Amino acid sequence: MAARLPSWAWVTGLTAGATAAVVALAVQADHGQRPTAAVAEPRPSASASAHGSAAPHSTAQHALPDGSGEGRRIVYSLGEKRVWLVDATGKATRTFTVWPGTVSPQPGSYSVIARRQSLKGSDGVEIEHVMYITKVQGVNVAFSNALDGASPPPANGQKLGGIRLHKEDGAALWAFGGTDTKVSVVR
Repeated sequence: MAARLPSWAWVTGLTAGATAAVVALAVQADHGQRPTAAVAEPRPSASASAHGSAAPHSTAQHALPDGSGEGRRIVYSLGEKRVWLVDATGKATRTFTVWPGTVSPQPGSYSVIARRQSLKGSDGVEIEHVMYITKVQGVNVAFSNALDGASPPPANGQKLGGIRLHKEDGAALWAFGGTDTKVSVVR
Protein backbone atom coordinates (compact mmCIF):
# COMPACT_ATOMS: atom_id res chain seq x y z
CA MET A 1 0.00 0.00 0.00
CA ALA A 2 1.42 3.38 -1.03
CA ALA A 3 1.93 6.05 1.63
CA ARG A 4 -0.25 9.14 1.29
CA LEU A 5 1.41 12.52 1.22
CA PRO A 6 -0.02 15.20 3.51
CA SER A 7 -2.04 17.90 1.69
CA TRP A 8 0.59 20.57 2.44
CA ALA A 9 3.15 18.53 0.49
CA TRP A 10 0.89 18.55 -2.59
CA VAL A 11 0.38 22.33 -2.31
CA THR A 12 4.12 22.87 -1.86
CA GLY A 13 4.90 20.71 -4.90
CA LEU A 14 2.32 22.45 -7.07
CA THR A 15 3.55 25.89 -5.96
CA ALA A 16 7.17 24.99 -6.72
CA GLY A 17 6.20 23.66 -10.15
CA ALA A 18 4.16 26.76 -11.00
CA THR A 19 6.96 29.05 -9.83
CA ALA A 20 9.48 27.21 -12.00
CA ALA A 21 7.18 27.53 -15.03
CA VAL A 22 6.71 31.27 -14.49
CA VAL A 23 10.47 31.82 -14.10
CA ALA A 24 11.17 29.82 -17.27
CA LEU A 25 8.61 31.88 -19.23
CA ALA A 26 10.01 35.15 -17.84
CA VAL A 27 13.57 34.22 -18.85
CA GLN A 28 12.36 33.16 -22.29
CA ALA A 29 10.44 36.46 -22.74
CA ASP A 30 13.41 38.53 -21.55
CA HIS A 31 15.71 36.93 -24.13
CA GLY A 32 13.23 36.88 -27.01
CA GLN A 33 12.70 39.43 -29.73
CA ARG A 34 11.41 42.84 -28.68
CA PRO A 35 7.86 43.44 -29.82
CA THR A 36 7.24 46.13 -32.36
CA ALA A 37 4.34 48.51 -32.13
CA ALA A 38 1.41 47.56 -34.28
CA VAL A 39 0.75 49.61 -37.35
CA ALA A 40 -1.96 51.96 -36.22
CA GLU A 41 -3.30 55.33 -37.05
CA PRO A 42 -2.56 57.65 -34.14
CA ARG A 43 -5.69 58.91 -32.46
CA PRO A 44 -5.98 61.89 -30.17
CA SER A 45 -6.75 61.06 -26.55
CA ALA A 46 -9.77 62.53 -24.80
CA SER A 47 -7.52 65.09 -23.14
CA ALA A 48 -5.91 65.99 -26.47
CA SER A 49 -9.31 66.57 -28.03
CA ALA A 50 -10.22 68.79 -25.12
CA HIS A 51 -7.05 70.80 -25.70
CA GLY A 52 -7.73 71.49 -29.37
CA SER A 53 -5.39 68.87 -30.84
CA ALA A 54 -5.37 68.57 -34.61
CA ALA A 55 -6.88 65.58 -36.33
CA PRO A 56 -4.75 62.41 -36.28
CA HIS A 57 -2.25 61.87 -39.09
CA SER A 58 -0.99 58.65 -40.60
CA THR A 59 2.68 57.83 -41.09
CA ALA A 60 2.14 58.52 -44.82
CA GLN A 61 1.11 62.11 -44.06
CA HIS A 62 4.18 62.65 -41.86
CA ALA A 63 7.22 61.21 -43.57
CA LEU A 64 10.13 60.00 -41.50
CA PRO A 65 12.77 62.79 -41.43
CA ASP A 66 15.81 62.34 -43.67
CA GLY A 67 19.03 61.57 -41.83
CA SER A 68 17.26 60.04 -38.84
CA GLY A 69 19.43 56.93 -38.71
CA GLU A 70 18.99 53.34 -39.77
CA GLY A 71 17.38 50.20 -38.37
CA ARG A 72 15.00 49.82 -35.48
CA ARG A 73 14.75 53.08 -33.54
CA ILE A 74 12.70 55.86 -32.03
CA VAL A 75 12.91 59.15 -33.95
CA TYR A 76 12.07 62.41 -32.16
CA SER A 77 11.76 65.64 -34.18
CA LEU A 78 12.26 68.77 -32.08
CA GLY A 79 10.73 71.06 -34.73
CA GLU A 80 7.71 68.91 -35.54
CA LYS A 81 7.14 67.87 -31.91
CA ARG A 82 6.62 64.36 -33.26
CA VAL A 83 7.87 60.82 -32.64
CA TRP A 84 8.13 57.92 -35.10
CA LEU A 85 8.53 54.27 -34.15
CA VAL A 86 10.69 52.67 -36.84
CA ASP A 87 10.98 48.92 -37.36
CA ALA A 88 14.15 47.00 -38.29
CA THR A 89 13.48 47.50 -42.02
CA GLY A 90 13.48 51.28 -41.58
CA LYS A 91 9.70 51.65 -42.01
CA ALA A 92 7.80 53.96 -39.63
CA THR A 93 5.06 51.87 -38.04
CA ARG A 94 3.53 54.63 -35.91
CA THR A 95 3.86 58.38 -35.49
CA PHE A 96 2.36 60.79 -32.99
CA THR A 97 2.71 64.30 -31.60
CA VAL A 98 4.26 65.11 -28.23
CA TRP A 99 4.46 68.01 -25.76
CA PRO A 100 8.16 68.77 -25.20
CA GLY A 101 9.48 70.08 -21.91
CA THR A 102 11.43 73.31 -21.56
CA VAL A 103 14.79 71.48 -21.75
CA SER A 104 15.48 69.52 -24.96
CA PRO A 105 18.33 67.27 -26.08
CA GLN A 106 20.60 68.36 -28.91
CA PRO A 107 20.07 66.58 -32.25
CA GLY A 108 22.04 63.35 -32.28
CA SER A 109 22.03 59.66 -31.42
CA TYR A 110 20.96 58.45 -28.01
CA SER A 111 19.52 55.30 -26.51
CA VAL A 112 17.01 54.50 -23.79
CA ILE A 113 19.21 54.44 -20.68
CA ALA A 114 16.58 53.58 -18.07
CA ARG A 115 12.86 52.88 -17.73
CA ARG A 116 10.44 53.37 -14.84
CA GLN A 117 6.86 52.11 -14.90
CA SER A 118 5.51 55.09 -12.94
CA LEU A 119 6.53 57.95 -10.66
CA LYS A 120 5.79 61.59 -9.89
CA GLY A 121 7.27 63.91 -12.53
CA SER A 122 9.34 66.97 -11.62
CA ASP A 123 6.23 69.05 -12.37
CA GLY A 124 4.28 67.13 -9.69
CA VAL A 125 2.17 65.13 -12.17
CA GLU A 126 1.84 61.35 -11.75
CA ILE A 127 3.37 59.82 -14.90
CA GLU A 128 3.94 56.37 -16.38
CA HIS A 129 5.94 54.68 -19.14
CA VAL A 130 8.99 56.80 -18.32
CA MET A 131 11.90 56.22 -20.72
CA TYR A 132 15.07 58.25 -20.00
CA ILE A 133 17.34 59.17 -22.91
CA THR A 134 19.80 61.79 -21.58
CA LYS A 135 20.50 64.53 -19.06
CA VAL A 136 20.73 68.21 -20.15
CA GLN A 137 21.73 71.02 -17.77
CA GLY A 138 21.25 68.61 -14.85
CA VAL A 139 17.69 67.81 -15.99
CA ASN A 140 16.62 64.29 -16.99
CA VAL A 141 15.08 64.13 -20.46
CA ALA A 142 12.53 61.33 -20.80
CA PHE A 143 9.44 60.29 -22.68
CA SER A 144 6.35 59.73 -20.49
CA ASN A 145 2.61 60.15 -20.29
CA ALA A 146 0.42 61.45 -17.49
CA LEU A 147 -1.51 58.71 -15.70
CA ASP A 148 -4.74 60.64 -16.27
CA GLY A 149 -3.87 61.27 -19.94
CA ALA A 150 -3.85 65.05 -19.54
CA SER A 151 -1.49 67.39 -21.34
CA PRO A 152 1.16 69.05 -19.18
CA PRO A 153 0.39 72.42 -17.64
CA PRO A 154 2.51 75.46 -18.61
CA ALA A 155 6.01 75.25 -17.14
CA ASN A 156 6.00 78.64 -15.34
CA GLY A 157 9.76 79.06 -15.75
CA GLN A 158 10.64 75.54 -14.52
CA LYS A 159 13.33 73.46 -16.23
CA LEU A 160 11.43 70.36 -17.31
CA GLY A 161 12.81 67.57 -19.49
CA GLY A 162 9.65 65.51 -19.80
CA ILE A 163 8.53 64.81 -23.36
CA ARG A 164 4.87 64.03 -22.71
CA LEU A 165 2.81 61.73 -24.88
CA HIS A 166 -0.87 60.89 -25.19
CA LYS A 167 -1.69 57.91 -22.97
CA GLU A 168 -2.07 55.36 -25.80
CA ASP A 169 1.12 56.62 -27.47
CA GLY A 170 2.98 56.24 -24.16
CA ALA A 171 1.87 52.61 -23.98
CA ALA A 172 2.94 52.00 -27.60
CA LEU A 173 6.36 53.58 -27.02
CA TRP A 174 6.83 51.56 -23.81
CA ALA A 175 6.06 48.31 -25.67
CA PHE A 176 8.36 49.29 -28.55
CA GLY A 177 11.48 50.45 -26.72
CA GLY A 178 13.41 48.68 -24.03
CA THR A 179 16.68 49.74 -22.45
CA ASP A 180 19.33 50.35 -25.14
CA THR A 181 16.75 51.01 -27.90
CA LYS A 182 18.24 53.58 -30.29
CA VAL A 183 16.78 57.10 -30.19
CA SER A 184 17.51 59.57 -32.96
CA VAL A 185 16.81 63.24 -32.18
CA VAL A 186 16.52 65.49 -35.25
CA ARG A 187 15.72 69.18 -35.75
